[in-house]
Amino acid sequence: MVASLSACSRLTLFPLEGLSVAYTTQSSDSRGLGDIAVVGIVKPDNATGDHLWRLATGMFTNPPSGQVQARWILTQCTRARMVRAPVYRDLPDAKWTGSLTREFHLDALFANHAILRTGRLTFE
Repeated sequence: MVASLSACSRLTLFPLEGLSVAYTTQSSDSRGLGDIAVVGIVKPDNATGDHLWRLATGMFTNPPSGQVQARWILTQCTRARMVRAPVYRDLPDAKWTGSLTREFHLDALFANHAILRTGRLTFE
């Protein structure tokens, strides 16, 4: 899957193990529930969404399943948004574009998300 997507929404930027990561949400229908997480690498320029998945794998002693990896990625995103670390930035109305290369369907809601999309994001 490679999807190009543009939107204007709340964007949370945070550092994660040498990466700059952007997190936002989308809704699968008109209710506006934010059930789709969009997580993209912003920097470095040569990093992709696959770096997130490899990083998630490296956090466990036994190779985790995709479900565990997705939950770890979502935990980092929701933690960054809630804790507001000193290097965290919250842009309430950011215009962004994503080149999303992976879509993962969770087996149950996690952090209010049913789907995780990863790739690269740029923003104004």
